[in-house]
Amino acid sequence: MKNLILTFFSILLLSSCNKKEEAVPVAKKEVTEKATESKEFEMYEMSEMASLMEQMYVDNQRLKERIKKGDTIGQFPSHFLKIHKSAMTDESENDAFFKEQAAVFINSQKLIYEDPKNAKEHFNTGVAACISCHQVKCAGPIPRIKKLFIE
Repeated sequence: MKNLILTFFSILLLSSCNKKEEAVPVAKKEVTEKATESKEFEMYEMSEMASLMEQMYVDNQRLKERIKKGDTIGQFPSHFLKIHKSAMTDESENDAFFKEQAAVFINSQKLIYEDPKNAKEHFNTGVAACISCHQVKCAGPIPRIKKLFIE
């Protein structure tokens, strides 16, 4: 008799648990579908200037290592000159201050290749020009840029 009652309660318990589990996934699925319908995914696209600056950063990381090792410097990367023409995220940022800082940066970069004996100083001047501009325009990348300095 005890076995019969125990079996009955076990079946009752298991069947009641199964009903709850079936109801929960349906509710979650409906909520997920509604949230997906109301919110569309938008892909971020870098501006030409942001993309160029990312490339210049990578190029300068490589250049820094060559300068530190005393390797040959190579040739000035001509794509750096696109800094004057690349489209910015906010075109109003392409003002006289930006143009002045871009010119300082380009001149110091050219000097690295023209005067390799003082490459370290010219390189650090270029990094400082980046930081000076970013302090006014967009401070976000400053900690990353500071890592480029050659000590």
